[in-house]
Amino acid sequence: MKKVKSEMADELRPEYNRSDFSEIVRGKYANRIKEETNVVLLEPDIAEAFPNDEAVNKALRYLLEVAKTSTSLTQRSSGLR
Repeated sequence: MKKVKSEMADELRPEYNRSDFSEIVRGKYANRIKEETNVVLLEPDIAEAFPNDEAVNKALRYLLEVAKTSTSLTQRSSGLR
């Protein structure tokens, strides 16, 4: 059964005026949303290793800790400090 399109579908109701609405700008908030969201897509093989966001965060924190420790060890042993 086909739906009958209403001729009024694209028209404003009488109680509204176009001047009541600001100009529509496409993508006005796109940059703000992009900055506020931090979504990372994992490839399937990586996603299998981490059941949830907590596991990913724990692994990344550990990796950062190891990287900092190894950097400080390297600097101490080479006399760069």
